[in-house]
Amino acid sequence: MGEKKRIGILTSGGDCAGLNAVIRAVTRCAVNMYGWEVLGLCKATHGLMSRPPQAICLDVAKVDPILTMGGTILGTTNKGDPFAFPMPDGTLTDRSAEIIEGYHQLGLNALIGIGGDGSLAILRKLAQQGGINLVGIPKTIDNDVGITERSIGFDTAVNIATEAIDRLHFTAASHSRVMIVEVMGRDAGHIALNAGIAGGADLILIPEIIYHLENICRHIKQRQAQGQDYSIAVVSEAVCTEMGKLVQQGHFDDCRLGGIGQYLAERITALCGAETRVTVLGHTQRGGISSPLDRILASAFGVAAVELIAKQMYDRMVTWQNRQVISVPIDDAIKYYRAVDPNDTLVRTARGLGICFGD
Repeated sequence: MGEKKRIGILTSGGDCAGLNAVIRAVTRCAVNMYGWEVLGLCKATHGLMSRPPQAICLDVAKVDPILTMGGTILGTTNKGDPFAFPMPDGTLTDRSAEIIEGYHQLGLNALIGIGGDGSLAILRKLAQQGGINLVGIPKTIDNDVGITERSIGFDTAVNIATEAIDRLHFTAASHSRVMIVEVMGRDAGHIALNAGIAGGADLILIPEIIYHLENICRHIKQRQAQGQDYSIAVVSEAVCTEMGKLVQQGHFDDCRLGGIGQYLAERITALCGAETRVTVLGHTQRGGISSPLDRILASAFGVAAVELIAKQMYDRMVTWQNRQVISVPIDDAIKYYRAVDPNDTLVRTARGLGICFGD
């Protein structure tokens, strides 16, 4: 089985379905196939800042029950850039050296980091600075990491959004309403596009395609004239107002995307008189039992990451391309942002189905 290794694994950034399936796959492969030790690092890089570093020993018995569990048993965080970490007195401090020291204190031979483009960029910078043997696994419900067709968590988020749309058809029809479903997506419209097609939406609004309210109202009125007196609109949270402004909730540093659905509802009601209701799915898209596809993808990624370590191939991220797992340099993966291409196959599919993008 070769040299005995001790590897670490952490989950970083926002949570999503499928993270525990990755942890399980990495542990099972590393222990059963190679006889290695696996340490789960708590709260992402925050666990490596602690003294002593916070980590739990993972074995097959411990991880076998977590395949379908939502969230991450290791905990995660999307706050606190270690190169400019917020301190209690309001100052920012570079704590990267503490994280690197924590990695070496644990006697790790390699680290598997599960995260989106932001998390992987930070982990790569730490790895280069501190001699950390890093392998990356892409996860994000937004599906916006470059050079991979799928990221962990996306399929489950689409399934949840689609189920919500399915349910809203009946209440929309019963009351002759326009129902707006606001979904997550940060800067990309992949969830809205996929769930909108799967759920039979009449309108899909995504940040990559600029809409005009008069076109939205015209489409709603055309449906009404054809005897279809209700409409379903799926809207990505990153869609802007007509003036090009993002709609956010909160104040100052705690602002978060959210509220475009309500903005559109008020404008649609005012312009075309349609009774309009809004459903904001929010964090329901991150939670719950992961879909079979996310579990399969997570398992394939976890095994592939361990195999990269066995081959001493570091500074690489596993990706799904052409129905197989391959690896690419992390830098190549994160420098390319994967937004929806307005000429994408699914955009053309939606248009062919008569779905309106408001453009």
